[in-house]
Amino acid sequence: MILKLNWFTLRVRDLEASLHFYHRILGLPIERRFESRGRQIVMLGTEGQPKIELIQGTEQALKPECGVSVGFEVASLDRAIEELNSQGIPVARGPVSPNPSLQFFYVLDPDGFEVQIAEHS
Repeated sequence: MILKLNWFTLRVRDLEASLHFYHRILGLPIERRFESRGRQIVMLGTEGQPKIELIQGTEQALKPECGVSVGFEVASLDRAIEELNSQGIPVARGPVSPNPSLQFFYVLDPDGFEVQIAEHS
């Protein structure tokens, strides 16, 4: 069996707040937006990459403290920190450099999920 990661789902309390964070602040394009079984759903991401599926819910199925995080790679960690700070998004943890070729930090999305921003050198 050959598998390719397609998407992962975050059930969010406020879809518009999450959409603002992932689309407007982080810059993920909206692939599509639709309704299914009375719930608003937005797929974010680019062609050929795994997507983030945001589902409007009244209660989270997964709690932020469960250890799941979303990770993104950037060209410059310093620039990413500056951009996020200018948008009012503080660093929640880090930067951390577990080895000479990797450094990363975490911010929190509107539901408290950790979002890792990493730079590989």
